[in-house]
Amino acid sequence: PGVAEGKLNARMAAAAAEHFRMAGYEVKQSSVEDYDVPTELERLQWADVIFAQTPVYWMGVPWQFKKYIDEVFTAGSGVLCSGDGRHRSTPQDGYGTGGLLKGQYLLSVTANAPPGAFGRPDQVLFHGHTVDDLWLPFHANMQFVGLKKVPGDSTFVCHDVMKNPDIDSDLLRFQAHMERLFPANTKTDIQ
Repeated sequence: PGVAEGKLNARMAAAAAEHFRMAGYEVKQSSVEDYDVPTELERLQWADVIFAQTPVYWMGVPWQFKKYIDEVFTAGSGVLCSGDGRHRSTPQDGYGTGGLLKGQYLLSVTANAPPGAFGRPDQVLFHGHTVDDLWLPFHANMQFVGLKKVPGDSTFVCHDVMKNPDIDSDLLRFQAHMERLFPANTKTDIQ
């Protein structure tokens, strides 16, 4: 209790949904804590954009999110992807090109790490790597099923949320981020 209760992530997810709704988008929301696999497969096929909001737990997704990906994506074989994309004649080539989804995805995370922990080679833990580098397994999963990352610097991060939080500023930055990526004059389907 008191540590990583999910309140900030719930606020961020609500802010994203509100942004999309106010801009005229249709939104369907899912939760990794309560879902139905067939419904999730339908939503993934329906959506033009997948928005994922998650905390960083030990440099990755929480176990509930990993379980969701394992269960839904595995059940989606043949629906989300047609195998791994390789061909018998060239088995070393094309891995990860069998995805059937045609949409995009957007990642937003909350992290205890300060911004200075990333992109600086002198920092011991990440050695100059970016947040997107840390999240390579997530990006690879999305791309494996055919989704493309929203172009540009689209991953959003609330940094230092436990030791030096600035939630009001994070929410303002997030609103500007969403407006830059999904201006009110565009319309698509969002999950």
